[in-house]
Amino acid sequence: MYWPVFGREMSMSLLSPAADLFVLAIPVACISWTVTHEEVFREPREYCVRKSEEGKTLFVRKFFYLFTCEYCFSHYVSIGMLFLTGFQLIYSDWKGYLISGFSLVWIANIYMSLFSLLRQNIKKEKTIIKEMEEQIGETASKP
Repeated sequence: MYWPVFGREMSMSLLSPAADLFVLAIPVACISWTVTHEEVFREPREYCVRKSEEGKTLFVRKFFYLFTCEYCFSHYVSIGMLFLTGFQLIYSDWKGYLISGFSLVWIANIYMSLFSLLRQNIKKEKTIIKEMEEQIGETASKP
């Protein structure tokens, strides 16, 4: 399979288009999660949240909401990824891009959901460990 990338073709040597889909969904999920959740984009995200809640028109509110929702934002990241790679599934025309785009969004959001669950479990474990350490410290300090 060859993907056109900035006027040149790039050879993809993965197992199949399905494998390519699962690999391409990784950067889509990474970018979408980072922009909508991580500290590095906190200030712009807070601005977008304010605008999405206080915007005077429906268009303004919805436009800024797109930058606060990982599901919504992943659509735009997927479109960008399709533009960069030319990746298509099943068909080699606009239908292939359409199927690829929605497939990328779906798989990327599965990845983000799994990542979210993992982070919740890690946070829960850290909280439990901290409580146990505090209990041990209290017990040790009692005469």
